[in-house]
Amino acid sequence: MPTHDLLIFDLDGTLIDSKRDLSDSVNATRAWLGLQPLADELVFSYVGAGASVLVRRSLSDVKPALDEVTIERAHHHFLDYYRDHMLDATTLYPGVRDALDRLHSARIPMAILTNKPVRFSTILIQRLKLEPNFFRIYGGNSFEGKKPSPVGIDKLVHEASADRARTVMVGDSSVDVLTARNAGVRACGVSWGFQPQTFADTPPDFIIDEMGSLVEMVLRDVPK
Repeated sequence: MPTHDLLIFDLDGTLIDSKRDLSDSVNATRAWLGLQPLADELVFSYVGAGASVLVRRSLSDVKPALDEVTIERAHHHFLDYYRDHMLDATTLYPGVRDALDRLHSARIPMAILTNKPVRFSTILIQRLKLEPNFFRIYGGNSFEGKKPSPVGIDKLVHEASADRARTVMVGDSSVDVLTARNAGVRACGVSWGFQPQTFADTPPDFIIDEMGSLVEMVLRDVPK
């Protein structure tokens, strides 16, 4: 299974455990609107399609439904709160730093493709000291279409002059698998993260239980 032309990583639920900060930001937004908090697991299930969709889903229980102006104001409040708190509890998943460093040392081209706003994604990568490992970071507002649109992968494949047959999208949900399928590249699922249960209906090409497994697979294929 050749994989070493290009590795593209999702961010939340794949490289970083950001559950706590996302849930707190959602519930801070609900409190701002005078609403009761949502259970953490419910908020986690809403993550993956971008901040706007996360906020909209987190307010879908309100009856009568909120008007669009209020939802947009809530979206901005969420972004402002999350900007100030996105590293309160967020950490790398175990083994991620070592795995990325090994891949970078082997000169494997790597990029981030997430539905999180790109400015937040860039700040997170910088503050977690991962920036040297990636040649590009694209977020949910980098293109007209978010994942599962293939536009982000298409752009990265072009920029890296990569072979699609040797490109892998790594993520924790069906959104990442569908993105890979739409772009004609392989999909690697991670068994941790926010929504690995979605792999039951949308299976990736392979699933890993630790990031080191991906490293061994890739480096085994790198010409000596």
